[in-house]
Amino acid sequence: MDVRIRLKDTHDLYTTPLLQQTAYWSSVKAGLGFTPLAFDLEVREKDIRPSARSSAKLVDDVLILTKQINDEERIAYAPYGPLLNPDEELQGAFIEALSEELRRVLPNDTILIRYDLPWLKREDEGVSPESEELRLNWGTLTHNIRAAFTDMLPADTCFIDLDKQEEDIIANMKSKTRYNIRLAERKGVVVREGERKDVPIFVDLYRETAKRNRIKEHDSAYFTTLFDPKEDDATVKLLIAEKEGTPLSALFLSLSDDRASYLYGASSSTGRENMSTYALQKNAMLLAKSMGAREYDLFGVAPKGEENHPLSGLSRFKFGFGGKRIKRMGCWDYPLDLKRAEAFFAEERKWQGYHLK
Repeated sequence: MDVRIRLKDTHDLYTTPLLQQTAYWSSVKAGLGFTPLAFDLEVREKDIRPSARSSAKLVDDVLILTKQINDEERIAYAPYGPLLNPDEELQGAFIEALSEELRRVLPNDTILIRYDLPWLKREDEGVSPESEELRLNWGTLTHNIRAAFTDMLPADTCFIDLDKQEEDIIANMKSKTRYNIRLAERKGVVVREGERKDVPIFVDLYRETAKRNRIKEHDSAYFTTLFDPKEDDATVKLLIAEKEGTPLSALFLSLSDDRASYLYGASSSTGRENMSTYALQKNAMLLAKSMGAREYDLFGVAPKGEENHPLSGLSRFKFGFGGKRIKRMGCWDYPLDLKRAEAFFAEERKWQGYHLK
């Protein structure tokens, strides 16, 4: 398969509903120590979609983030990239061809490329990661595609359709969710838009949430950085739910093209009877709709059928807003230096995951 790439300025990345593939996101990550690289992709349509009669070339792009992991090694990471999706039987060959092209231009100390694939996945019962890995490598030359130890971004999520009237959006929610929204309003919960100076409010709530749910914390600078980029292909809003001036919950809402996302959220351990998180989500959806969003990504739910998953309680909350389950393919690795990549994988398995042990 012939995949052509060309390095370009990250400011020239195409508009996309995938926030993590925008020029805005490249700036956020640059501020956090990553080196962002943008590439145009070009491939003949019939090479990735054999049923196509046209020999026209398809053009897309991909944002790659590179990060040093020690003095001698780095990894390259494509967050929700690439968007360009071949027919299922050619997905592995496409990843291989793209990776070998990237090998030529990435820094010499890059030991692997990790793709957080946005491609939708069939929820086949009983398909193991090993079987999926075998499928992706079928027909490749190197058989070098590996299932990553963990997903970096949510593979399982829930989408709300905002392309309808407000009353229809609310009517599509579960009755308990609608009741809790009304309860929050009766109890005097008010949602306001925050500014950069309000980030400490979010951080305090976030630390409470992390401690309560035993999850790893981001540094406070991570959230401040969300206000830094000047690019206009995406935007982020901070919403804060308060009662009588006391912050109860907050979230970061992103908007890229016609998709909004519930990027990060946090809530106080006190005042939970006010149901502020329900009012917060309702206001986030309606604000997103007013800004032109046609869909709202609740950004992470437990995999289907895993009732004991750490996200199962949060998933019930999110599905109460009436969304549709979406499953992406998740993270896949393409080692460029197999020996060093395997050493990295061994170390990665020792690290703490999202939830603390």
